[in-house]
Amino acid sequence: MGNLFKFLFLGTVVSFFLFPISFMGLPVGLNTKVMLAGFGGIMMVYRFFELWKVRMTYGLLASTLIALVFSFICFISTDINHTDDYSYATYIGSFAIWLLAAYAVTEFIRFFYGEVSFKILTFYIAGVCFTQCVLAMVIDHVPAFRSLVDAVVFQGQDFLKRVDRLYGIGASLDPAGVRFSICLVLIAGLLSGNEEVRKSNKNITLLLIAYFTIVVIGNSISRTTIIGFGGSLVLFFLSSGLFSFIIKLDSIKLGVLSFVIIAIGVVATVYFYQTSDSFYEQMRFAFEGFFSWVETGEWRTDSTDKLNNEMWIWPTDTKTWLIGSGVFGNYVYSTDIGYCRFILYCGLIGFSVFAILFVFNALYFMSKHKGYRLMFFVFLAITFVIWLKVATDIFFIYALFYYVDYFTTEEEVKDTELIEKNEDNLLYPRYV
Repeated sequence: MGNLFKFLFLGTVVSFFLFPISFMGLPVGLNTKVMLAGFGGIMMVYRFFELWKVRMTYGLLASTLIALVFSFICFISTDINHTDDYSYATYIGSFAIWLLAAYAVTEFIRFFYGEVSFKILTFYIAGVCFTQCVLAMVIDHVPAFRSLVDAVVFQGQDFLKRVDRLYGIGASLDPAGVRFSICLVLIAGLLSGNEEVRKSNKNITLLLIAYFTIVVIGNSISRTTIIGFGGSLVLFFLSSGLFSFIIKLDSIKLGVLSFVIIAIGVVATVYFYQTSDSFYEQMRFAFEGFFSWVETGEWRTDSTDKLNNEMWIWPTDTKTWLIGSGVFGNYVYSTDIGYCRFILYCGLIGFSVFAILFVFNALYFMSKHKGYRLMFFVFLAITFVIWLKVATDIFFIYALFYYVDYFTTEEEVKDTELIEKNEDNLLYPRYV
């Protein structure tokens, strides 16, 4: 019972972080991410008075400074253009909320596990994304449950119903697709880089079930998920050992289990595709490009056609190219494309700084975690691919990783202090 409570509680916390929701009767801006940030702020203050010192990695400090510069440039853009659209002029505030909320999530994990690790984090993120996919199907097929969710949670469901889109509890449209994409890459990174996980058939099976479910149902919720699917396949392929003279036994085992689970998943998907009208429509939507390619010989979707034909909108004067127009909100330029929206808002100057933020984060963690270099490179690639479709970012995952490093370093510092106090025992090294 204790473990069940731990899984449910931490799963809910991670879901509230990744898929923020607002509750009916409360202000829309007071969502679960903001609530977690408030708790994280309280915990930071408590830790400060407990330790009377503040520690910050140079990576987090540099990221904060870059975010500040970006926000300042966006503010200058609004000032020069005499607008009051502070969508990204306040990015440092959003940046801080993600950091504080991530701190709360990792504090909860450390409370229950005594540590915060990449493995634990990935399992919970995979579990939450898998659950969101299942919830989306339940909401779609069980009207009573859908009515209950809609009565408690505010997530713009009126629009989602109008456009006939699947949604979970806080998981919908492109934001959900971005998170599913990150989850798929995390699963691929863990299976490729963690020998302890690769030795456990149970761990591999659970992760692969979550992976396949997110690929199929996640794409039905948001086709942005396909970006993470492509990135994870690249990661699996390059980490498989096919480019080395010796293929490890655990790589062969991973390949066999992957084949078995995918085969079972394909059979189940084909069965429901042929027997369920709603599932048929969802699969046609999720893999529209694939169906188009098989049936017509051309890879295309309605959304990509619209993006290519209508949404590549660029500045028409030098001033806007450099510093932007200071206007982002209310869909004023009729484009979803991230590159267009960012440049139209803050120009090439602002967008370049924003891009540098994510280049720096990826390079920082690539240097810190050499076993996961390829994974962070894929994160970097995903960032720039996502901006072809939508104006959003993936800082939320870096916020979590900064605290994984923070707590790992904190434990190393404590171990060092304990060893240094044991001055009479010369068998102990002075530093670990």
